[in-house]
Amino acid sequence: MSESRPDCLPLLEALTAFPTISADSNLPLIAYVQAYLAEHGIEADLIYDETGKKANLYATIGPKDRPGICLSGHTDVVPVAGQDWTTDPFMADRRNGRIHGRGTCDMKGFVAGVLALVPKAAQRTLSTPLHIALSHDEEVGCLGVRNLLAWLGDQPVKPAMCIVGEPTVMTPVIAHKGKIAMRCTVTGVECHSSLAPEGVNAIHYAADLVALIRRMAGRLAADGPFEAGFAPAHTTMQVGTVSGGSALNIVPGQCRFDFEIRHLPSHDPMPLVDEARALAETALLPEMRRIGADAGIAFAELVRYPGLATDERHPVVELAKGLSGANDVGKAAFGTEAGLFQRAGIPTVVCGPGSIAQAHKPDEFIEIDQLHRLETFLDRLLDRVTAS
Repeated sequence: MSESRPDCLPLLEALTAFPTISADSNLPLIAYVQAYLAEHGIEADLIYDETGKKANLYATIGPKDRPGICLSGHTDVVPVAGQDWTTDPFMADRRNGRIHGRGTCDMKGFVAGVLALVPKAAQRTLSTPLHIALSHDEEVGCLGVRNLLAWLGDQPVKPAMCIVGEPTVMTPVIAHKGKIAMRCTVTGVECHSSLAPEGVNAIHYAADLVALIRRMAGRLAADGPFEAGFAPAHTTMQVGTVSGGSALNIVPGQCRFDFEIRHLPSHDPMPLVDEARALAETALLPEMRRIGADAGIAFAELVRYPGLATDERHPVVELAKGLSGANDVGKAAFGTEAGLFQRAGIPTVVCGPGSIAQAHKPDEFIEIDQLHRLETFLDRLLDRVTAS
């Protein structure tokens, strides 16, 4: 592992210092990047959300009249509240061959590497442009990039291909799972617990649905469908949060739970959601309404993003393999913005420094060696797109 100082380290230190938790604005970081690009003669477009408190950034280095290669990353990070950090999470701390700090791995290390390439790229004559895309709110459902892609759809030129720099230890990833997150709200009828049969226990009926989801998860694990290369190799389901009731001596009138389906790229998750709805509508609701006419079960979609499936023979895959020196490609169980780029007609792979195993944890880190590998990858890319 190299202990030499990566060129991108000062930029990573600067980016880490912006506490861009998804719940908060990312505008200070975006302003910093916009000013940095301007110093090197690069103009950037900002695409704001509906509140005006967050923005995506898009910039092009080189000719703007032709499609190029997009380097894409998100600017937001997950919260640190309740985590046991040994150092300030928003101060990059170098020790033992690693850079610790919130977002160093996921994914400000990649963003810093891309920004470190800017001065060199600005001095070259590029035959193929490099596009830089930075988004907000990836961590809460890949929300911000949707506005960026809609804006790109109205531009005269969009990228020919995209590399999303999520942490893959610099191995090109050609496929990842999609996700749909749902909220189920069960409304019952409260009464004194001594008269429990006169009420409609919302927790009990919610438990019936939770039990169904557990059975479906087991069925998926046993029967598939399966796709080699994923771990696990099947679609998964799980309930993540449950809340309901107010006191033990009151039959609960309300219960809410959230569940998710992380599905293979080729597996439509909606029949699974429909199976839960069918149990609610055909079996549970009629029983509940025999006691309380106003009882109900409602399902609401919270988040959905598609999986990624890129043909291993596509030029974007060959490019990523050549730049990284990798002989093989991978598939990921986690989700990224790559599936949305692909859906927008931009062939995409995922390839970035660090390991997803370190993301979202206290004392999150990226290895310095990974930053060096990223810089080598990007230097090779710059040589590829420089006019001969």
